[in-house]
Amino acid sequence: QLQLVESGGGLVQPGGSLRLSCAASGFTLDNYAIGWFRQAPGKEREGVSCISHSDGNTYYIDSVKGRFTISRDNAKNTVYLEMNSLKPEDTAVYYCTADPSFHNWITGKGNYWSQGTQVTVSS
Repeated sequence: QLQLVESGGGLVQPGGSLRLSCAASGFTLDNYAIGWFRQAPGKEREGVSCISHSDGNTYYIDSVKGRFTISRDNAKNTVYLEMNSLKPEDTAVYYCTADPSFHNWITGKGNYWSQGTQVTVSS
């Protein structure tokens, strides 16, 4: 079965940190763009961060630059999103998604999607 299995997330105070993990099952991430979208209540879904599994190039939405770091572990077929200095506006459901095409990824048309995990930043 081809799927992305996501873990991490939870409740954290403003300024805190969380790490999301996304493991591919049933396929390898070679030559895939993989990363996270998020969707907050009443807002459109947005692409947060992406990494090319082949060459390691990364993408970050402006609002998370300098706070979030995406990385990969090729041996484990897994990608991580380290989220630091979290703000209440980072509160959303985060979805891991992957596609061979970065264009498809950035437009939200990735082939594979995780089940989503809630990230809540609140005091």
